[in-house]
Amino acid sequence: MTETPSFETRLARAKFRAWHRGTREADYMIGGFYDRYHAGWGEAELAWFEALLDEDDVDVMAWALGTQDAPERLAGDLLAMMQRLDYVDIPR
Repeated sequence: MTETPSFETRLARAKFRAWHRGTREADYMIGGFYDRYHAGWGEAELAWFEALLDEDDVDVMAWALGTQDAPERLAGDLLAMMQRLDYVDIPR
């Protein structure tokens, strides 16, 4: 029988996936969003973020930048927060 991962384990996996997307731009956008907001997440928010992580970077970035409409299943308050882009701290 496979054990269901704990909420904390899922958060740790989501953090890794958010910061290891394949391009620096996606890492900063998606990883920065995770860093800024994950502390206040419950089950629903984490499930949304896990679904977002399953999408292609190009699509996620287009939805966050507002150049494409997001699918209805991902649209809502969390995506609106991502679209504000006030969370990205790029180290210099």
